[in-house]
Amino acid sequence: MIKVGILGATGYAGEEIARIILEHPSAECVFYASRSYAGQRFSDIFGNFRGLIDEKYDVLREPSPDVMAEECDVIFTATPQGYLSSCLTQDILSKAKVIDLSADYRLKDIEVYKKWYPGIERNDDPSLLSEAVYGLCEINRESIKDARLIANPGCFTTCSILTAYPLVAEGLIDTDTLIIDAKSGTSGAGRSAKVQNLFCEVNESVKPYGVTTHRHTPEIEEQLGYAKKSSGGDGSPILINFTPHLIPMHRGILSTEYASLKALPDGTYPDEEMIRKVYEKYYGNEHFIRLLPKGTWPETRFTSRSEFTDIGFTIDERTKRVVMAGALDNLVKGAAGQAVQNMNIMFKLPEEEGLDRVSAF
Repeated sequence: MIKVGILGATGYAGEEIARIILEHPSAECVFYASRSYAGQRFSDIFGNFRGLIDEKYDVLREPSPDVMAEECDVIFTATPQGYLSSCLTQDILSKAKVIDLSADYRLKDIEVYKKWYPGIERNDDPSLLSEAVYGLCEINRESIKDARLIANPGCFTTCSILTAYPLVAEGLIDTDTLIIDAKSGTSGAGRSAKVQNLFCEVNESVKPYGVTTHRHTPEIEEQLGYAKKSSGGDGSPILINFTPHLIPMHRGILSTEYASLKALPDGTYPDEEMIRKVYEKYYGNEHFIRLLPKGTWPETRFTSRSEFTDIGFTIDERTKRVVMAGALDNLVKGAAGQAVQNMNIMFKLPEEEGLDRVSAF
């Protein structure tokens, strides 16, 4: 059995990891850590775990990556930005693999990180940043296999990147025209108390937030930039318009994306058949990505509590633009589930192990 530690176990993502691991046939959580709830029983905070956790592991412990590395094979860190980069060492990584759900190791350019995450001081070993693998499983699977440190992607980024990646990688869209309009359930904002996330503030309302400033923007740009480079692009950075919206629902991400099609060498434009073949080239054999039939669009209710990402698209012949949409569960494929999928790849387990469940519609 893989011995698992969860640092930040009482947040939404941490609890979701615990739930998945509890049902995982090849893994067991032996270390639940929480600074806020240390000394309390995990199953008292989350009553859905009552009677299901071994008594000797149920009490939440103080966060200590060094101690966890001695007792665990893999550590999931569902912690605020800046925490892991302040304490991760080569010694810890020599003893346990680390899958980080924060943004500390997602962006390779430290100056970009400082710009989008101001006020977070980093004193970590620069070699750790270069070693970290961006854990978007369907894109970086081969690099993940032998990694020690995984930067688990964010929820908006996972949905936004997966939806557009094949068309960027094949050079079929003008990336300068890419616009991403995304919606998220309130659990994406975390479990800490915030007035703007109270029921009365969110219910019966929809609002954009982080307009032109959302921290997932450079993550999307960086990863789609790699795809653009692979298609023989000029190497210029990708700049997108990314606008997230808060929807009055518990969970889910829906990302609708728009881009102008590039003309083909003969002067025509890609048609729906060509675009579908490109999506099938990249995702046709991916268990957790479902390409929807023509005329069918993703709905968050059909991916809720599952590891699946649903993707649909159409071409607007009038404007020569493609409209793409993706949906996933922000706490599963957008956080905890993808983290476990990364763990499965790293430990050479079947990728769907512990994750192959139907959406809880």
